[in-house]
Amino acid sequence: MQLLDILYTQGFGTRRICAGLIQRDLVQVKEQDASGWQPCHEPSANFDERGLCFMVQGTAWRYQAKAYVMLHKPAGMECSQKPSAYPSVYTLLPTPLRQRPGRGAVPGVQAIGRLDQDTTGLLLLSDDGQFIHRLSSPKRHVPKVYRVTTRHPATQAQIERLLDGVVLDDDPRPAQASACTRVEENVLDLTLTEGRYHQVKRMLAAAGNRVEKLHRIRIGSLDLPSDLAPGQWRWLDETELRLLS
Repeated sequence: MQLLDILYTQGFGTRRICAGLIQRDLVQVKEQDASGWQPCHEPSANFDERGLCFMVQGTAWRYQAKAYVMLHKPAGMECSQKPSAYPSVYTLLPTPLRQRPGRGAVPGVQAIGRLDQDTTGLLLLSDDGQFIHRLSSPKRHVPKVYRVTTRHPATQAQIERLLDGVVLDDDPRPAQASACTRVEENVLDLTLTEGRYHQVKRMLAAAGNRVEKLHRIRIGSLDLPSDLAPGQWRWLDETELRLLS
């Protein structure tokens, strides 16, 4: 693949911008198993993109045919590219991830499901449409685990109601937790396989309690890493992707 196209597919701007970066000596490349970086001044130079690393304006990147990333969402941010009242989580990502070209009308990676502005925890983003559909489709029943801090001590009767299913005020279908375990007197781990609007908060209210803090700790078999601080992101590795397959 030409270096110009490599930079373009990775989100470094239009082809004209990418050509300019290369011609201004702002790009270096390191092929797989190579010992060091080499400058490249020709936009049309061909490289095997598999395992290719490149440095743009001093920042190193690895070629990724598709982007799969995790982000530790902090409180006070919206999972929208056009937020209404709070900053967007997309501002936590580097520009290339936000402007990778794709087939859809909206460029860049997309959040797989949303978290409320005051909810924290594991958020996945990708530009792979099939991957997004597989994890977000209600037919797939992908479990998502939330650590819920409640205002009042959670009783066994409330836990049983959550497991049996509660009726939400505007939906006749019962909302049911597939698992619910007590971590502390006021802390539950609640597992859902669907994603309705404000579902955890509304379920706890219907069971007779109230959510004070909500934190997503797992999607499928993938846990939020303990070393990923709020606001930080990183690429998913092959092992983590297998946990989501």
